Amino acid sequence: MNDPNFRERVYAVVAQIPYGRVMTYGDIAAVCGQAYAARIVGGLAHFGDPDLPWQRVVNRFGGLASGYPGGKEGHKKDLEIENVPIKDFKIVDFEERRWIPDL
Repeated sequence: MNDPNFRERVYAVVAQIPYGRVMTYGDIAAVCGQAYAARIVGGLAHFGDPDLPWQRVVNRFGGLASGYPGGKEGHKKDLEIENVPIKDFKIVDFEERRWIPDL
């Protein structure tokens, strides 16, 4: 992918995810104009700006990330602080918690 502004768009979207809601890596990639760049979003989550609410980003099934600081347990803890219910390392009522910004 040769899009110099993709990182900034990803950061802008992640910064907007509301408290207690989640998006998938693919959702973010699609909103940023690169529907097939979910892995790149994952790389940005892993190595990008640590001040963004990356805890609100999950996989396409609502599953938690093993690469998150502290692993899936750390991801679970940070989401539970936001009152996001987790069972078996997946978001309970995932589709109700999923957020897509109005464009």
